Amino acid sequence: MPLIAKIIVALVALMHLYILWFEMFAWTTRGPKVFKSLDRDLFEPTKTLAANQGLYNGFLAAGLLWSLLIGDPVWQINVALCFLIFVAVAGIYGAATAERRIFFVQALPALLGIAALLI
Repeated sequence: MPLIAKIIVALVALMHLYILWFEMFAWTTRGPKVFKSLDRDLFEPTKTLAANQGLYNGFLAAGLLWSLLIGDPVWQINVALCFLIFVAVAGIYGAATAERRIFFVQALPALLGIAALLI
């Protein structure tokens, strides 16, 4: 895997670890500051749902980090591509259904990683 692709994969993984922390442990404290368009009263009743989403983001991060540890170069790229595609689809869906900036925060870095792997 090219070095630039490894760096992008690592950065996307770190971003998803941050999202895990945010959604699982800081939803009610930092959530209202990040999602200002939502009523503050929604964060407490939705913290279990957010924690569930955070767990899924952790799985994405785990898959991306795992890809960096695979010794076989073909499998390393295949696994990284698989998880980057998952991230890109989630980001595109989030941008279409929740907030447009999700595309730039989540989908675009994954798409750049996919491009770095395929070039």
